[in-house]
Amino acid sequence: MGGAPERLGEADPRARWALAALCVTVTTSYGVLYYAFPVLAPMARDDTGWSLVHMTAAFSAAQVVAGLGGAPVGRWMERSGPRSVMTAAAVLGAVAAGAIAAAPSLPVFTLAWLAAGVAMAGLLYPPAFAAITHWFGARRVRALTVLTLVAGLSSTIFAPLAEALGSALGWRGAYVVLALIMVAVVIPLHAFALTPVWRSVRGTGAGRAAASSVGPIVASRAFLALTAAVSLGAFAVYAVIVNLVPLLDARGIDATTAAWALGIGGIGQVLGRLVYMPLERCSGPVSRLVVVLAAAAATTGLLGVVAAPVVAIAAASLLAGMARGIFTLVQATAVSDRWGAERYATLNGIMHTPLMLAIALAPWAGSALAGPLGGYPAVFLALAGVSALGAVAGLFTRPGRETASR
Repeated sequence: MGGAPERLGEADPRARWALAALCVTVTTSYGVLYYAFPVLAPMARDDTGWSLVHMTAAFSAAQVVAGLGGAPVGRWMERSGPRSVMTAAAVLGAVAAGAIAAAPSLPVFTLAWLAAGVAMAGLLYPPAFAAITHWFGARRVRALTVLTLVAGLSSTIFAPLAEALGSALGWRGAYVVLALIMVAVVIPLHAFALTPVWRSVRGTGAGRAAASSVGPIVASRAFLALTAAVSLGAFAVYAVIVNLVPLLDARGIDATTAAWALGIGGIGQVLGRLVYMPLERCSGPVSRLVVVLAAAAATTGLLGVVAAPVVAIAAASLLAGMARGIFTLVQATAVSDRWGAERYATLNGIMHTPLMLAIALAPWAGSALAGPLGGYPAVFLALAGVSALGAVAGLFTRPGRETASR
């Protein structure tokens, strides 16, 4: 008030420390349970003779489990806050990483990844977004931007680390070290830093009213359209990440250049997140979602049609990365922008279930569709169409007066 600038965590200074902790723990959790796998899986195949296809299926199944766990984790968080949920998830994540390292057979390896999927439901963006939205309220956009900027470096940190550990210790030794990192970093930070006040929506008259209002929201046209829009968008943007290198390889572009093009997309992702705050100030929730998904469609289509020169491909990858980076924050704020922060954890958890299913299916989009469609350029044009459908669904995401945030 009185013209004083708003500061992060102004109401509870502990929120700033909790945000700093989440920046570290979400980055580490993504690194250990997500980005290490593409690096270490080929080493596991060479060591064990297990099928890479089957190992990848186990990894994708973990994403499905994480998606299915979104709603119950959200309800647990609304009752108890993030500290107990995310600490328990960190313990399970460390145990799962250790079990992956020790797996004597492919079935045990698969079970270990399913346990990792349960842990992911309480470790990755959705619970962190819910905690930050609750703690920071009107200042959530700045806090969410900080988190996604830092966590966006997870692959940059952990892919080389996993490769170095795997080369020195083997894939099993690498996962042992990664499990120990979870024990040393994530568990204590969740246990001792996630301590800002958490006002449960359960138990009070207002809480019971909020809880009872979740059903009508979930059944509303706006929520169903929002779920469809973000799921279609997520499928498209994650499929682009996985299939960009095969697209460029099919065009005769060498592996080093293709890797640089993918890396430039990562730079674009960071730039896009920096753009989000000014975009949020000058646009409404519906128009923002539609514009970002339309931009994702346009840039994905651009990658499908631009075959040369390399600088044009790099520019298209940068633009696609920017759209992807903005989309992450649009997804993070979509529920609170429409229905407020009080019911965010449960509503976002419900929305996140089909979203994670879409993300889990995205890696197969290229290989599954390239043959029937006649190649990867056609796949990217199809993905552009998927994102465009998401933009159309976004037009119908304005809540009715009976379910809008009050």
